[in-house]
Amino acid sequence: MNLRPDQLPALLEKPLAPLYLLHGNEPLLVLEAADLVRAAARRQGFEERETLVVGQGFRWDSLNAAAGNFSLFGGSKLIDLRIPNGKPGREGGDALQRHARNIGNGIVTLITLPELDWATRKTAWLTALSEAGIAVELNAPERERLPDWIAGRLARQQQSAVPEALSFIADHVEGNLLAAHQEILKLGLLHGEGRLSLENVQDAVLNVARYDIDKLRQALLEGDPVRCTRLLEGLQDEGAAAPLVLWALANEIRTLAALSTGLASGQQLAGLLKAERVFDERRRQAIQRALPRLQAAALRAALLHAAKIDRIIKGLAPGDVWDEFLQLVLRLVRR
Repeated sequence: MNLRPDQLPALLEKPLAPLYLLHGNEPLLVLEAADLVRAAARRQGFEERETLVVGQGFRWDSLNAAAGNFSLFGGSKLIDLRIPNGKPGREGGDALQRHARNIGNGIVTLITLPELDWATRKTAWLTALSEAGIAVELNAPERERLPDWIAGRLARQQQSAVPEALSFIADHVEGNLLAAHQEILKLGLLHGEGRLSLENVQDAVLNVARYDIDKLRQALLEGDPVRCTRLLEGLQDEGAAAPLVLWALANEIRTLAALSTGLASGQQLAGLLKAERVFDERRRQAIQRALPRLQAAALRAALLHAAKIDRIIKGLAPGDVWDEFLQLVLRLVRR
């Protein structure tokens, strides 16, 4: 069974399921959800917890041994299995399927994983685990949902904030949820319960945003010039490698150009997206919205612009690389 993250706390008030599978791209949220499961297990009489961490040299028969050994205290037992790289391999996949089929009474298994790629999502072992218990995907909120997430966290400590303050916090912690959590806790210590003003927040919140290239690509697809500008400035300030930024932008432009050419020749978008290996649903939707505003000629001009930036990076042409990056993205997000 697949659940939304907000459904998990209420479900844990009921008798525990035999297995909980937690995964996602935000370690803070996965850790907090795992803590909820562990706390529920303690409340419901699971006196013993055995932790297994999959790494180099890990023996998968230890999972079978853990499930077969009764608690030393004669009660129920929680197996806390952690797979940091999300790749159990063939032997591990087989062991996980056997475990899912044979979970005994008095045993609850908690399995934590990182973000899963599209290939892992199709594996037999992941399907078996999901069907044997409760699966929850815990991803960081997207930028547009981040102010609401921050407001919810503030409410936990009996605080609220004006919308401008929530947006200010979101701008300064984007891409770094652990830092956001720390800043929110700091606001609780500094100001106590009540409503926070923009001035309260500005005085307390550090600029801890992690500007990453994937977010720049997404902002480019969404046609957001303000966010593209801010992300480029952040990447420049953090000393991001210009060749890596160029690769990301040029790759996105080439994908859009290929899709545009394919559509013009009468091909179906679904097949074109598969050929270009575009599997992420959010990116697929953003591309579908972007294509109508991007003419083939504009994409060809953008590729020529990217080639010019490449020459500047290599010292073969004059110019300011970061200014050229800005001009490149702005020509693609103009409506």
